[in-house]
Amino acid sequence: MPLHATTPRRTPLTALLIALLAGTAPAVAETRTPDSTDEPAAGERSIVEPPWVIAHRGASAYRPEHTLPAYGLAVRQRADFIEPDLVPTSDGHLVARHENELSDTTDVADRPEFADRETTKTIDGNEVTGWFSEDFTLEEIKTLRAVERIPDIRPGNTKYDGRYEVATFEEVLDLREKYLGKGIDVQVMPELKHPGYFDSIGLDTEEMMAAALEERGLTGTGEDAPVFVQSFEPASLRELNGLVEAPLVQLISTDQRELTTPEGLDGIAAYAEAIGPDLSLVLPIGEDGLPAEPTPLVADAHDRELLVTPWTLRSENAFLPDGYTKGDDPTRFGDYKSYYTAVLETGADGFFADSPDHLYKTRAKFLKERDK
Repeated sequence: MPLHATTPRRTPLTALLIALLAGTAPAVAETRTPDSTDEPAAGERSIVEPPWVIAHRGASAYRPEHTLPAYGLAVRQRADFIEPDLVPTSDGHLVARHENELSDTTDVADRPEFADRETTKTIDGNEVTGWFSEDFTLEEIKTLRAVERIPDIRPGNTKYDGRYEVATFEEVLDLREKYLGKGIDVQVMPELKHPGYFDSIGLDTEEMMAAALEERGLTGTGEDAPVFVQSFEPASLRELNGLVEAPLVQLISTDQRELTTPEGLDGIAAYAEAIGPDLSLVLPIGEDGLPAEPTPLVADAHDRELLVTPWTLRSENAFLPDGYTKGDDPTRFGDYKSYYTAVLETGADGFFADSPDHLYKTRAKFLKERDK
């Protein structure tokens, strides 16, 4: 049974961490600039080897996010994990969308039969107008079609607009089983979106998650667990700690810096196996557009037997730090290889990436140079 929320979780994963961390604590990694030709510095080492490639919403640089083709492409690009965000329908099904507001990622606003569903809600303190997953049955959701969320940055993805259905969590797990049958062991890292809000309207997404994992027998623990479950909300993860054996990941935004303190990390270690911080909390960017010194967050988390999976790497100029852009076109790929190398040197254990192929190839070169 899951351990009580006030007791540090001891799984095969944490046992591995204890063994690996029993030696001398490594130093903080140095940072490379885009012009550096030196070998990677010997610094904080990731516990997971090789550090994971986590396909953020699938291969979302190449297909509309959170669609089965985006997840499938990510697997073919050798991602270790695919990462679906999950929201509920009115009849209690989890579906893969970035937010419960649907108009940014589907054609719902162009569907006259659903015009009267447009409404305004307050979600986690923010007023949002649109169409919401919790106001649709699964049957209705399945009539919608996905569209590219950021067409100005990823115009190539718009050619897929209207082709793909909204995927259910069950279909994401089916996709994993399909690739398992082909000898490809990909893992899944779902995020429950706004679970406190959904609790307030009678939709318990933690129970939905627990039921889905139990039905599939996906309750394994340890580094090779088939599913790691994420949330930004500590209360949600504490509830999940009492419902599932799967490893849990505490996501951390820049508005949750209190969770990165020693006291905050101690608290997280009582109910989770990993943290997923905003990348800037691990590797800040200086005024020159290049990385500053890494923070101690990775080492501090490792000291508490917590894995670290920062988010999110994106290769387009629009998202790269200024020191890594190439030209003025925001849609073009910049010097992502140098930036990803600097990020890998932090010693974190996995990284979210919209272009899993870019991270996979950069990781391979980084590890080859590091281990010479």
